[in-house]
Amino acid sequence: MLIVGIAGGTGSGKTTVVRKLMNVFPSNQVIVMPQDAYYKDNGHISLEERQKINFDHPDSVEFSLLIEHLKQLRKGKSVEMPIYSYLTCLRSEETITVKPAKVVLVEGILILCDKGLRDMLDIKVFVDADADDRLGRVIKRDIDERGRDIHMVLDRYHETVKPSHLQFIEPSKRYADIIIPGGGENQVGIEVLVTIIEKHLIRKKS
Repeated sequence: MLIVGIAGGTGSGKTTVVRKLMNVFPSNQVIVMPQDAYYKDNGHISLEERQKINFDHPDSVEFSLLIEHLKQLRKGKSVEMPIYSYLTCLRSEETITVKPAKVVLVEGILILCDKGLRDMLDIKVFVDADADDRLGRVIKRDIDERGRDIHMVLDRYHETVKPSHLQFIEPSKRYADIIIPGGGENQVGIEVLVTIIEKHLIRKKS
């Protein structure tokens, strides 16, 4: 099993890169493990307090569970991946059954910040993008998908997203094996990544 980590700032185009990789490889060979599914459950605090959580800080993620699930998948065992809601800031009682596959894509802003998780990754990718472009995508996504208005998005960006990006996410780029500049629209960068994954798969067959 090949584990590929795809990191990058909020709105950098990670999801686009993942989608394009999923289009290249057969669906039964590739699974996605999004970091977002592994945010800690915050049922012990009020909704008002939950909405103040900095989701761009490494402490917000239960890396130990994600690492354990990757270990189980590598052993050929299925896992129950959590479902996390940004609207309630809680984990659902339901889970998603994930079966082992030849390629696992671990995607998220903070996945290169945790050494234990980095050590699990065979290939480490950082999707890089201009800060203004990232902010534009964040505004659109948070309004369309997360029920926030423009003022909430901008307040959150300046209070937590930008500082955390500079403190945690940007520095984690140094751990990347591959950097894809220009976000998910860099077709050459994605083709290079596809070639590397294909070589790994061929090598593991032999």
